[in-house]
Amino acid sequence: QVQLVESGGGLVQAGGSLRLSCTASGGSIFILVSSFMGWYRAAPGKQRELVATITARGIANYADSVKERFIISRDSTRSTVYLQMNSLKPEDTAVYYCTLGGRSWGQGTQVTVSS
Repeated sequence: QVQLVESGGGLVQAGGSLRLSCTASGGSIFILVSSFMGWYRAAPGKQRELVATITARGIANYADSVKERFIISRDSTRSTVYLQMNSLKPEDTAVYYCTLGGRSWGQGTQVTVSS
């Protein structure tokens, strides 16, 4: 059973930065090191949407809304994925969820950006 634990959310003013972290544990080593990892978010009243993903080989993919502002990275030795969020906007306010392979999900961490 894979478990994902997120951290790093909080309240920040517009233009500020936050760094989210997510560590996966449990399950097979093969799944942990070979699956893509990523971040999705759900704003109030909206469906969950892609923010960014990164493959086991480090190939990143971003939603258009966060390109040039967010950076996803991965430490495969620790099964950890990071999301550096810069130039935050109020519309980035959401619960951010970490995923491993699109099958396992974290509990979510709240990010609130004040104007």
